[in-house]
Amino acid sequence: MPSFAVAAVSVRNAVKRLRRNRRGSVAVEFAFIAPIFFALLFAIIETGMVFFAGQVLETGVQDSARLMFTHQAQDGGMSEFDFKTDLCNRIKTLFNCAGDPMSLNVDVTLFAPGTSISLTDPIVGGKLTPPFTYRLPPVGTVSTVVVRVFYPWQLFVTGLGYNIANLEDHQRLLAATAAFHVEP
Repeated sequence: MPSFAVAAVSVRNAVKRLRRNRRGSVAVEFAFIAPIFFALLFAIIETGMVFFAGQVLETGVQDSARLMFTHQAQDGGMSEFDFKTDLCNRIKTLFNCAGDPMSLNVDVTLFAPGTSISLTDPIVGGKLTPPFTYRLPPVGTVSTVVVRVFYPWQLFVTGLGYNIANLEDHQRLLAATAAFHVEP
């Protein structure tokens, strides 16, 4: 049976060999850093996607609202479903509304000349709250027309501690607005 002194010397020698051996230290260090690195990377990517999607929605709403601005919607009797379908066709590369244009929430409101425009927040208690109205502006009206479109965007990185959701179920409400006077 080895003595206690011999065992202590062999343990000391093993510790010295372990300290001198640096192989695998990079892999261990990366294993410590990797989860934080990838969480940060995915949070940056998701934030970029949210901003990009918001910009695509904004451009689509401007283009679709132009149909009201130039009388094309009024002359063609464009219904709310038709407006949503037109908008969905403009943004379908990034938004999942091709099969269901009703996932877009459209609010078209008219404000009389000289009145202040006050818009209500569509989020109450983490939920998107209707009612939303869709009323085509009459041709030749002098009212201000405000078209707002809302889309709940699904988030994925919120489970990693980064949460930019403003709706329940890990969703971010994207909103786009167009305001104009109808051409005479």
